[in-house]
Amino acid sequence: MENTRIEQELLKLKEYMYNFAFSLTLNKSDAEDLLQETFLKVLDNQEKFTQDVNFKGWVTTIMKNLFINNYRRVLQEQSILDTPEDRDGMEYLREMPLGGDGILAEKEISRSIAALPEEYEKPFRMHLEGFKYEEIAQELALPVGTVKSRIFAARKRLQNQYQQDYRG
Repeated sequence: MENTRIEQELLKLKEYMYNFAFSLTLNKSDAEDLLQETFLKVLDNQEKFTQDVNFKGWVTTIMKNLFINNYRRVLQEQSILDTPEDRDGMEYLREMPLGGDGILAEKEISRSIAALPEEYEKPFRMHLEGFKYEEIAQELALPVGTVKSRIFAARKRLQNQYQQDYRG
């Protein structure tokens, strides 16, 4: 596909891709960032697109992979300051398959987080969004230790769910 045609096709997909990004991030600003990052990646790699591949599927896969990689990066960066026990709970993310039919779909990640009890889900989601423990504690009117404990518990629950769902 030629450059202008790729750009035209991306513009046609903009609303669909924004909605998909929002379903993954559950945040307007993050969805806009993911959409922009996806479009840049598509434009930077347009020579890799072949005519026999569904363009919408190709772009959606790029977005999905960017979301997974960003999710992993955020968790790893945020766990740098955590205790060694917290970091041990992150091993399952590095073991997630990334290709073919084994991709852990972002919707599954979002659903898994949303399925956590509210007392765990809210601090965990805030932590993923980049809030510091102290900020989460202040927002939720909880002690910092409780916030850390709930985030750790959420990670463990997600890890256990992953192990049950994907390791058999």
